[in-house]
Order: sequence, then structure tokens, then C-alpha cells
Amino acid sequence: MPDEALAELIVALDGAVGCIADARACAVDFLTRARTDHGLPVSARAMDLSQLVVSELVTNALKYAPGPVLLELRVAAGALEITVWDSDPSLPTARATDADRVGQHGLEIVMAVVDGFEAHREPVGKRITARLALSDRPLPRLDG
Repeated sequence: MPDEALAELIVALDGAVGCIADARACAVDFLTRARTDHGLPVSARAMDLSQLVVSELVTNALKYAPGPVLLELRVAAGALEITVWDSDPSLPTARATDADRVGQHGLEIVMAVVDGFEAHREPVGKRITARLALSDRPLPRLDG
């Protein structure tokens, strides 16, 4: 089935207690439907990393931006696109690695596990998109 046939999921999050867990559950449900209903290959790694990325991006949006947050999940070209919109126009920047820093490692973690990352200002706020491969990539051969 072509990627275009898989419906997007858009969820509005209000910051209420439990909404980050709800966002993770939406990602699991979406990918489970992609696998079972549409026959798309979704690895266990993609399932786990999608929850991590959703959690980090939604947490940051709720922490730093006033107002609602939108989470969009979409399959395109064999990847899951996780997009989070919030009302703060300030674009995030990953901080330099610092093992002694407590907290504020979320964007570093996201950047380390995704296949693509974009941040764009919108007429109101910003939109962050991270891409994760749905299937595991073959590992490079050690013998060249």
C-alpha cells in the first residue's frame, strides 16, 4: 500500500496531567495500525524510539510554550514523521554534550536517534519534525 494511503493522525494536547503518556500511546496505536491494517514494516526499534521522540518533543513543547500543542504522526517514504507544533516561535538548539549537566538533554537524545530533524517558525509558533525509519536498516558489514 502506498505511503500516501496511510492516514495522518493529529492530536491536540492541552498539557493536562497524563497527556505526555497519552501522546506516547497515540504513537504506539498509530504504528500498530500501520503494521496490522496496512502491512507496513514497523520494527520494535521504531516502536520504542517513536515513544521516546514523542515524549521528548511533547515534553519540551509543554514546558517552554504557553497554550496547546499539536502532535502529528504520518508515514512517508518508509519513515514515521513526528511533528509537534507549539505557540513559542523560538527554535530549539541542542546544547553541547555535558555529562555533568542535570536535565535538558532531550533534544540531544532526539538528535542522536532520528534520521532527520527540522525546526521551522510558523506564522504562530514553530513546528518541529523528526523522522524515524520504520524498519531496521541493515548493519554495515565489518569485513568491508
